[in-house]
Amino acid sequence: MSYLAYADRVGLRHLVMEDAAEIVALNRESLDLHGPWLPGRPVITHEEFESYLGRFEGGAHEGFVICRLDTGGIAGRINVNNIIRGTHQAGTVGYAAYASTTGRGYMTEGLRLLVAYAFEELGLHRLEANIQPDNTASLNVAKRAGFQREGFSPNFQLINGAWRDHERWAVTVEMV
Repeated sequence: MSYLAYADRVGLRHLVMEDAAEIVALNRESLDLHGPWLPGRPVITHEEFESYLGRFEGGAHEGFVICRLDTGGIAGRINVNNIIRGTHQAGTVGYAAYASTTGRGYMTEGLRLLVAYAFEELGLHRLEANIQPDNTASLNVAKRAGFQREGFSPNFQLINGAWRDHERWAVTVEMV
């Protein structure tokens, strides 16, 4: 598959139906890693993947994967959610590495690619990431990708049955 953009070790491409088996397997192996941080039930069946993929059909959400250039394997995923056009031109970024690829810098490279793609190709002006304060790995990815902390949102998102606080991080086209 062709990449929308690539860096030294990873490429960015859209999530496609052919990714189902790999994504399902990666999500299953990463249940413990993702459990404290991600909202909703993880995609662990082919049917759930089909439903998940469907959310990217309307233009309000874009789904991407970060692939290792050496193997072609998926190292992580990134979504641009809740895209607002008009005078905002903004979206909210959500991302996740997998247990087998975490801690190697793939997501930092991938998020940098996504930021450039979102500004240059999607025409967005601002990207925001909302991250739980104890999720230091995710906070560090955002920092390394050029996001700046803008504030704190108490009880921001329902995760595992409880409303969780989040830090609000953002990057604008002028910052890159």
